[in-house]
Amino acid sequence: MGKLSSFSMLAVITASTFVSSASIAATQRTHDITTDDFFDIGGMSNVQLSPNGKQAVWLESRWDKELNKSQRDLWLIDTKTRQSKRMTFTNESESSPQWSPDGQYIYYLGKIKQDKAKAPYNGKAQVFRLSVNTGDSQPMTKEVEGVNRFQLSHDGNSLYFLTSKTVKDKDEWASMRSSHSAPKYGHGERKTNPLYQLDLQHFKQKILIDDDKVVWEFKVNSDESKIARITTDDNELVRLEGWSNIEIFDTQTATNSTLVDTQWRDDAPSPYGWLLGLSWQENNTELAFRIDFDGHPGKLFIANARKMDAPSLELKRSGDVTLNSSDIKWRPNSDEICYRGADHGRVKLLCTEIDDGEQGKTRNVIQGDMVIGSYSFSQNGKTVAFSHNGLDHFSDMFIADANRKRAKAKRLSNINPQVDSWKLPQISIVKWTAPDGAVVEGILDLPAGYKREDGPLPLIVQIHGGPTSATPYALQHRSYGRSTFTANGWALLSPNYRGSTGYGDKFLTQLVGREHDIEVKDIMAGVDHLINEGIVDADKMAVMGWSNGGYLTNALISTNNRFKAASSGAGVFDQRLQWMLEDTPGHVVNFMQGLPWEKPEAYNHGSSLTYADKIKTPTLIHIGENDQRVPLGHAQGLYRSLKHYLNVPVELVVYPGEGHGLSKYQHRKAKMEWDQKWFNHYVLGQKISGKE
Repeated sequence: MGKLSSFSMLAVITASTFVSSASIAATQRTHDITTDDFFDIGGMSNVQLSPNGKQAVWLESRWDKELNKSQRDLWLIDTKTRQSKRMTFTNESESSPQWSPDGQYIYYLGKIKQDKAKAPYNGKAQVFRLSVNTGDSQPMTKEVEGVNRFQLSHDGNSLYFLTSKTVKDKDEWASMRSSHSAPKYGHGERKTNPLYQLDLQHFKQKILIDDDKVVWEFKVNSDESKIARITTDDNELVRLEGWSNIEIFDTQTATNSTLVDTQWRDDAPSPYGWLLGLSWQENNTELAFRIDFDGHPGKLFIANARKMDAPSLELKRSGDVTLNSSDIKWRPNSDEICYRGADHGRVKLLCTEIDDGEQGKTRNVIQGDMVIGSYSFSQNGKTVAFSHNGLDHFSDMFIADANRKRAKAKRLSNINPQVDSWKLPQISIVKWTAPDGAVVEGILDLPAGYKREDGPLPLIVQIHGGPTSATPYALQHRSYGRSTFTANGWALLSPNYRGSTGYGDKFLTQLVGREHDIEVKDIMAGVDHLINEGIVDADKMAVMGWSNGGYLTNALISTNNRFKAASSGAGVFDQRLQWMLEDTPGHVVNFMQGLPWEKPEAYNHGSSLTYADKIKTPTLIHIGENDQRVPLGHAQGLYRSLKHYLNVPVELVVYPGEGHGLSKYQHRKAKMEWDQKWFNHYVLGQKISGKE
């Protein structure tokens, strides 16, 4: 296949087609983006439209330097006047907002800690009810161990919620574990989740289901006759990937049934799938749910609760769409099941007709280059509110007519007005041809005002995680790359390499069994394409990534010496170690196509440890001390190899108390400043601060 036409900017930053405000268009862009700007960005999630569509709420996340963390608060907006106001002011993050059917209240999960206080003020999550008119919040539950999940009934008269209960196994070794309670054991104790119902008319509470199951999600249908649950027999995360079930509880007969799982276990490309997302149709019979797989396309099924033994309808996807996230919803007063789908760097809101168990037409609800986050329909199904991350703004709330085939979105919020003055990077989609002829895409960020005649730029290759994921075609300022570097004169390429979502099932699954090979070639072909186009200086390149991006950073520097510096964040170094220690080992089994003793050569080939002696690149290593997804041993192994045996410049940065992501303000800032200093020194030749 011939090389594609070069550097075509499909959409260099332009004024948003959704924003009509002349004041925004007239703003002078004079501000150079800095590291500190990252901590001033508000994030938007959990958009929930009121039943009548006149108001909406969202969760807004903000970094707090004094608290040393990011936290979420509830915000409310009038969809007509666009006037918004903050509704909660605690030092803890609120979550899971739900409207009452009359639109007078918002229920949510929150925490309040008072000295020596009992529940509901013991710092455990409880369900609170917030009055839209007065802004007052009251706790609805007072569970000693807190509430995990909740749902308001369709009529608003009942509150269903999950709590926690410790259950100990009663096997032949139970007495020994009890007698010697000081050590920690691999099994023998678990946290299960009884389901309660609270009558909101009389505030009487009763337990509905307590069968010693771990419940990851539940959903009650409209007439409250059935409750669907995703369950396992243990709360270890490994049990969710391959050993989880969908159970349906009949509230009239108090009986429980399990859906036959042949379609998403025995007949699936991998048995190690994660069940997620439950949604009941208004007919109280059809249940939609999702399953995701590492390395394979996720699926959406619709089961008939009256025919538990019958096969479920598997949704057929069109084009190159990959299902995205768990928030599937039946559009009210319609026969459409709606879901988000990744498609070539965009995230679309798609709705598919389901008529009498048969799939009908699928439509893209919102037109344009959309990266849609959370969404919600009005009670009549005519209006949809959603968050959208565009090319010149971070996530903001939009609203549209959900009935129209080509709905136009109207922007309601501007929660980051400071961005209107930023000198924004030029963002485009760039395509190239891989060595095997496949077409690969990436998101290219270039400095504001850059022109081709300005000459080649230093390059950072920023690699997304997953790998069953993709970098979106949108503005991003992240601690793992983008925005800050372009403001300092770098080009930044985020390749959506083989295994990424939104490019078709074949493109996704071609990575299985070929890690540390096909995607490495994809990425390097993209780098060479930019060099050949005169955009990138081949002698000034760095590579960075987190999670699978860290794994691929390790793979790239163990494959070639073309990068002058690397930042490897939470990256796998040895596949055997990863299978032994990570909390979701099915990920490794899927990509290696077997267990370590079944596919020893695959584990060798897929590990950068095997090729560590080829590494010459100065490498900065980041890792969370308590990372369960990519445990600390990987970073320690890479560091030992480079520091003690290979004499390669290296720094190991371990973040105390952190898991797979960095949750502390100081840790995020440290990572970003380390990366910049490291790349400036080893790629651009700048002196290290304080050193002559």
